[in-house]
Amino acid sequence: MINQIHNESCMDTMARMPSDYIDLTVTSPPYDNLRKYQDDIDKTWNDEVWKPIIKELFRVTKDGGVVVWVVGDATINGSETGTSFKQALWAMECGFKLYDTMIWNKQSPAAPTESRYYDVFEYMFIFSKGTPNSKGTPKILNLIADRVNVSAGSKSRKETRSCREDRKYTGKMRTINDRSRRFNVWDVSRGQNTTSHPAVFPENLAADHIKSWSNEGDLIYDPFGGSGTTIKMAKLLNRNWIMSEVSKEYCDIAHQRIDFNDLFLT
Repeated sequence: MINQIHNESCMDTMARMPSDYIDLTVTSPPYDNLRKYQDDIDKTWNDEVWKPIIKELFRVTKDGGVVVWVVGDATINGSETGTSFKQALWAMECGFKLYDTMIWNKQSPAAPTESRYYDVFEYMFIFSKGTPNSKGTPKILNLIADRVNVSAGSKSRKETRSCREDRKYTGKMRTINDRSRRFNVWDVSRGQNTTSHPAVFPENLAADHIKSWSNEGDLIYDPFGGSGTTIKMAKLLNRNWIMSEVSKEYCDIAHQRIDFNDLFLT
C-alpha cells in the first residue's frame, strides 16, 4: 500500500488502513463543483460524500498528526455556500482540532468575478489530531522562517511582537534575526498548469506544508491525489506516501510525474 497510487475511492483505500496510520494528509477536495473532473465526481460531491471521508481521515491519522485541507466555496444565487466552514466544523465534531486557518493567496483570480471583488484566495485548514486532554498541538512543527525582518541586525531590549513564545521580556540585549517565521497567509502563484487536471495546486505549496508538518520517513497521504502533486513532493522530500484517485487518467499523469529519475523541485 505504501508508495503506491491507488486508482479507487479514498474510502476504499482508507478501509484497508489500520487506525493511527498516517502522519500527514495534504489534499484539496473537489469542492462545490467549481471544476469539472474526470468520472464526474464533481457532480456527486456533497456532504453525504465528504462527511464520511473526514471522519475516516480522523481514524487513520496518528495522534499528533495533521490534515491540510485546501478548499474554497462556490457562489450560488448571490451567496457563497460556506461549504468550507461546514467541513471545518464537521472535522472538529469528528475530533480534530482546528489548529490553524491559513490562507493561500493565489495573487491573481482564476476567472473574472462579476459584481464583487476579485476572488484570489483559498482556505488551508490545518486539522490536528490530539488526545482529549492534549492541546491539539501537532507532533511535528518545522515552521518555515523565511520572512525578511525589516529591522534585521539591529539590537533591542524590547519584547518582540512576532510570536507568543518570543514575547517574554528578559531585559537582555538581543540582535534581531535576518528572518522570522511566516505569517499564516501564503502568497503563492498558481503557476502554469501543464497537465489535463483542472485544478493543480502549486508544487511548492504542497512541499512547504510537507516540510512544516512532517519529517523524513513519515507517511504522507492524499485522498484526492489528482495529478500527483502531493506525492511528487513527498517523494522528493524523502517521505513515504500513499495516493488515492478515482480517475485512471489522472493516475496515469501522477505515475508519469513521479517515475522520472530526474525529479526535482520546481
